[in-house]
Amino acid sequence: MEDILSSIRRVIARDEAPGSARAPSPADDILDLAEEEADEAAAATPVANEELVSSESADAARQSLSALSAAITAPAPAAHAPAATAPGGRTVEEVVLEALRPMLKQWLDTHLPAMVESMVAKEISRITGRRL
Repeated sequence: MEDILSSIRRVIARDEAPGSARAPSPADDILDLAEEEADEAAAATPVANEELVSSESADAARQSLSALSAAITAPAPAAHAPAATAPGGRTVEEVVLEALRPMLKQWLDTHLPAMVESMVAKEISRITGRRL
C-alpha cells in the first residue's frame, strides 16, 4: 500500500513540476500492480475471503474513482488473477495480519470514502483547472 501511495506521489510531483508538459517515456518509474497483487495473494490467510471494506465504502470509493476516470478518459487497467496461496505453517506476519484485519476494516469503513472523494476532487480540479 505504501509503495502504491509513494508511486502516486512521485507521479503527481512529476506532473506538477515546471516543464512537465512532456509526454511520459517508457523509462519513467512505473509501479507494477500485478507483482503487488501476487505478493499480497501469496501472503493471504484463510480470513482473506472476508471483505476488508464494507460495500458502502467500496461504492463511495468506486463512484469517486469513476469521476476521476471520466475526467482523465484513460482506459482502465486489466484485472489480474491472484496467485495461489503458499502452503506451509503460519508466520508471524500472517498472525499479525489476521489480528489487524478487523481494526483495518473498521478504519477503512470510517475514513476511506471521504479520503478518496477529497483526493479525486483535488485531482479533477488539477486536471480540469476548475474547482469542484
